[in-house]
Amino acid sequence: MTEVNSDTLGSLQYLESADAVLRQALTWVKRECAGGKGVSNEKLDEHQMASFDLAWCAAESTAARFAVEYARQVAAVAPVADGSCLEERMARVFCAEALQNIHNRLRARPQSFGLDDSNLAPFAATAVSRFCQSQLDAGNLESLGREVIARNGASGAYMLDDHATMMQDAFRKLATNVVMPLAEEIHREDRIIPPEILDQLTEMGCFGLSVPERYGGLQSDDHEDNTGMIVVTEELSRGSLGAAGSLITRPEILSRALLKGGTEEQRQKWLPLVASGQPLCAIAVTEPDTGSDVAAMRLKATKCEGGWLLDGVKTWCTMAGKAGVLLVLARSNPDRSLGHKGLSMFLVEKDSYDGHDFEYRQAQGGVLSGRAISTIGYRGMHSYEVFFDNVFVPDENLVGGPEGEGKGFYFTMAGFAGGRIQTAARAIGVMQAAFERAVSYSQERKAFGKPIGEFQLTLVKLARMATLLTVSRQFTYAVGRLMDQGLGQMEASMVKLFTCRTAEWLTREAMQIHGGMGYAEESPVSRYFLDARVLSIFEGAEETLALKVIARSLIDAV
Repeated sequence: MTEVNSDTLGSLQYLESADAVLRQALTWVKRECAGGKGVSNEKLDEHQMASFDLAWCAAESTAARFAVEYARQVAAVAPVADGSCLEERMARVFCAEALQNIHNRLRARPQSFGLDDSNLAPFAATAVSRFCQSQLDAGNLESLGREVIARNGASGAYMLDDHATMMQDAFRKLATNVVMPLAEEIHREDRIIPPEILDQLTEMGCFGLSVPERYGGLQSDDHEDNTGMIVVTEELSRGSLGAAGSLITRPEILSRALLKGGTEEQRQKWLPLVASGQPLCAIAVTEPDTGSDVAAMRLKATKCEGGWLLDGVKTWCTMAGKAGVLLVLARSNPDRSLGHKGLSMFLVEKDSYDGHDFEYRQAQGGVLSGRAISTIGYRGMHSYEVFFDNVFVPDENLVGGPEGEGKGFYFTMAGFAGGRIQTAARAIGVMQAAFERAVSYSQERKAFGKPIGEFQLTLVKLARMATLLTVSRQFTYAVGRLMDQGLGQMEASMVKLFTCRTAEWLTREAMQIHGGMGYAEESPVSRYFLDARVLSIFEGAEETLALKVIARSLIDAV
C-alpha cells in the first residue's frame, strides 16, 4: 500500500484556506443584496460579475477536492516505487491551477467581493506559492507529459466497479465498431442518425438506463445508478456526440420527470415504452425569446373538453422529428405574474419522421410542425423549431394528472438535474476522443527532425489535457455517486459548468496540435471542437447555471 504524498495532502489545506476566503466574499455579496425577504434578485443582478466569478471559483475548488480524494483512493490500491502515482501528480497540478485561478479572479476586482489585500493573504503565503510554483513548473509538466505518452495516452485509473467496467467495455466496443465509422458521414452530410446505430442501442437497452426495473428498464428498483448512465454516455460520446452520445439524454430527462411527478398510471404506460426506445422522445422546453429563463415562456395550454390545446413555438427541441412523443412545458395559467408556478407539463404524441422537416396533423384538427435548425456541429440528432397550432393533448397526458397542473417547472428541474450530469459525461467523451487523437498525432507528425510530441510545449499541452480530462471525469463520477444518494443537485450544475468549458479548451488544443490538419474537415478533431462548443449552451446555459443556480445556492447557504 502506498502512502499519499504529503504535497497532495497539503493541497487540501490550501484549498480550505481558499474556501474560507470564498465564504467571506459570499457573505459580503449576501449582505449587499439583502432585501425584504432574504436576498433580492434585483440587487443580486447588480453583482452578476462577482456572482459569476464566485460560482466558477466554487466549481474549481470542488473539482480540486474531488481530485485529491480520487488520488488518495488510487494511491491506496496502486503502489508505486517513488511514492507518487500519476493520479496524485495530476491532482496536485490541478489544485495548483485552481488556487491560482481563484486568486486571480479575486485579486483582479477585490472590491467586487468586499475583500482587500489582508483577506487575500492566504494565497500569498510562502507555502502556497511554493506549492503552485513547483507544480506548474515547466519541467514538472514536461515530465508529466512524458509519462502520459509512455502510457499510450492513459490519463488515470477509472476506479469503476465490475458492473460499470462491464458496461464501459460493451459500449466502448459499440462506439468504436459501429458509431465511429459512421460519425464523419453523419456530420459532413448532415444525416439523420441511421438505424445501424439506433437498432444496436435499442437492443442493448440503453434507453432504459434511467428507468427502474419494475417499469422495464435497467436501473435497480432500490437505488439510482448514475455511474452506469455516465459511463455509457461517455463512451457513446467518444464515438460521436451528435450520432450517439446525446441519445440517452432525452429518455433520461423524461424518465426522471415522470418518476418525480407522473401518476402511477402514466409511469406504467410510458416508462416501459421509453425504455424500449419505442417511441423515441424529445424535450420541448426552450422558446425563441426565453432561452434558459423557463419562467418567462409563453407557449399556451388552454383547457378544453377532454384535454388541452397547445399553441405557440418551441425551439432547440433535439430529436423532435424522429421522436414519437414530446415532453412539453407550457403555460397552463394565463396569469403571467405566477411565473414558473403557472406552468404544466404535457406528453404530446406524434408520428416519427426521418427528414429535416415534418408536419403532423391530428384528427382533431391540430397541426404540429417542425424544421431542423442548421448548426455548425452536433449533427445527427438535429435540433428543431417546433410549431404548435391547436395541438390537442388528452387529460391523461397532463403529467401528474389534475394535481400536476402548475407543477411542471418542478418536474422539469428534476429531469434537468440528470440532464446536466449527463451533459458532463458527454463532454468527457468528446474530450477523450480529442485527447486520443492528439496523443497519436503528436507521435506521428514530425517537425525539425523529430516527433512534435518530443517538444516541451507539446508535452506541457498533453500534460494539462490529461489532467483536466481526468479531473473532469472523476468530478463527474463523484457527483453521480452523490446523486445516487439523493444529493448533489448543485454539484451537478457545477460539474456541468466546469466540464463543458474544459471540453472547449481541450478540443481546441487537440486541433492546435494537429496544425493545419486540425482545421481540415477530413480530420475528426475539427468535429470534436464544433461539437464541444454546444455543451456550454444547452441543458442550462453557462451564465444561467453560474448566476441563477450555483451562485444563488452558495449565497443562500452562507
